Formats: sequence, structure tokens, C-alpha cells
Amino acid sequence: MPLLLLMYTILSCPVNDSTFSVMFWNLENFFDWKDSGYSDSDREFSSSGERRWTKGRFYSKCNAVAKTLLWTGSTYGSMPDIVGFAEVENGFVVGSIANSTALRKYGYGTVHYESGDPRGIDVALIYRKDRFRCTGSAPHGIYDEEGRKVVTRDILEVSLRSEYDPFFELTVLVNHHPSKYGGEKESFPRRVAAMRCLAHLADSLIESGHENVVAVGDFNDTPDSPASGILDGMLCDKSYGLFKAGKGTIRYKGRWELIDQILVSEKLDGISSMHICYVPFLLVNDSSSPGKKPFRTYSGPRYNGGVSDHLPVIAIFRGM
Repeated sequence: MPLLLLMYTILSCPVNDSTFSVMFWNLENFFDWKDSGYSDSDREFSSSGERRWTKGRFYSKCNAVAKTLLWTGSTYGSMPDIVGFAEVENGFVVGSIANSTALRKYGYGTVHYESGDPRGIDVALIYRKDRFRCTGSAPHGIYDEEGRKVVTRDILEVSLRSEYDPFFELTVLVNHHPSKYGGEKESFPRRVAAMRCLAHLADSLIESGHENVVAVGDFNDTPDSPASGILDGMLCDKSYGLFKAGKGTIRYKGRWELIDQILVSEKLDGISSMHICYVPFLLVNDSSSPGKKPFRTYSGPRYNGGVSDHLPVIAIFRGM
């Protein structure tokens, strides 16, 4: 669907004030095109680096992200109210998505903090300022059981108050847990540490009276992982049914895997549903197996022009 028609379709749809949506998307190595000397990845994804990541390619990806949110708005009836991102380099990247594309018409605010990730990638969040007001935010580092800091992405906590109901406040926790790089068994304790940190944050929020909690992210584990079990009885995993049905957000050796998930507090469980956004222009034929796979920006050093090796996910909340 052409971009202008997508925008017209969304703007002509009535917005139900009691319905809102929370989306999450890992944008896979979304760096700006400048080499700030922060990391090897920053150097690699620059105009003079191995990937020849240029200003034009950067803004092409920004526009593709915006087009995806517009597609989501057309498909689900209104633009996503809140979007968590993973693998963004800095606040400039987040601001460019929100303010240098067609999304600027929807007035998204941005929240981002630098983390100590060695690749220089962070999590971030954007939100519609006509629907929610940000009342606070903070990054939370990951620590193991001995109190040692795990060098990875922080968990981003953002508190949002509804502009339509002053008594409704939502806390969103944006995650990107350690990957299985170096081996699944060897990296597992790092993901356990991240999940324990998330569990502690969620438990503290709920115990202090914040009943509306949504955790989104790339957990680098499927919902049946022992690490995911740490959250049992605390947050409800909206992805589990999709996982059991064989659905996924990444494709590995011809098989879909669901590692991008949305979890909610008990109060939100009954009014929410999760969906994987199988956006047509985010998919290409899988040359190694029958079916489609996510359309990546790069395959090795070769530029493809896609967006990410992950598909976005969205949760719709009705009747808050």
C-alpha cells in the first residue's frame, strides 16, 4: 500500500480511548553513519567502515521503520501508542526515526539512555504524546548473584500516564537480554541474571502499587526456557500460545523461533492479546528452506536494503 494511502487510512480510523497498543522491535545493528570511535561495531557501520553504512542508507532504514509502524496502524486500527526498540546506537537514531520520517505527524516522544554494551547498542522507547505523558524513566543495569555487573544492555523503565484517564498509569520495561554468542550453555547464566533483574523490577513495581506493568523485549530465549520460568507467577507471557503454534520472529535454519516477547502483569492479562507483525515488505524468500524469512539490512558484508532479522510484535489492550 502506498505511504500516503497508509497515512490516510490510519487518520480516518476513529481511536478508541480505552484501547492502546505496545509494540517491540529489534532493529538489528541500527547505527548512525558516523564513526565516533566508541566500538568496533560503530566503526564497521560507518561511511568509511566495512559495511559502507552511509547517510542515505541510514535514512532509508528510518523510513522503512516508519512505514512498518504505518502498516501496523492500518492493520490494527490506530498507530502504535508505545514502541520499544532494541539495537539502536544512540538518541540520534531514535530521534531520527520519530522526527525525520512520516512519524513526525504523530508526535512521538523519545526515551533513551546510553548503556555499557560493548557493541554500543541500546534499548529505547517512543510514545505518542497525544495519548500518554512520560512521568519518569530510568535505566537499570544487570547484576549477577554475586553483585557483579553484567556488561550488556540495561533494562529501560518508563512510566506513562494516560492523557484520557488520569488514574491510569502504565510502566513499560524494555529488554534486550544477552545473546547465545559463545555458546548457549556458557551464556545462559548471563540471561538468567537479566531475567532475575527483570523479575526484581516487576515485583518491586507491583508490590508498590503499580499494577499495570508491561515487559517487552528480545529475550534471546524461547518462552519454554528455564530462564523464562523465573517470571512464573509474576508476569503473564502473552507469547506462549504463539510459540506453541510454531510462530516466531526470527528464522534459524529454516525454522521460526519466538524470542521477542511481551509479558504483562495479572491486571492486564485479560484485556490483552499479542500478535506477530508479518509485514509483507519485511519478508523475503528463504533461499535455504521453503517459506519466507525476515529481510535483513545486510547479509554478511553485502547490503540488501532490508530492515532487520527480527519481525516486530505488538500487544493490543482493550478496555483499560
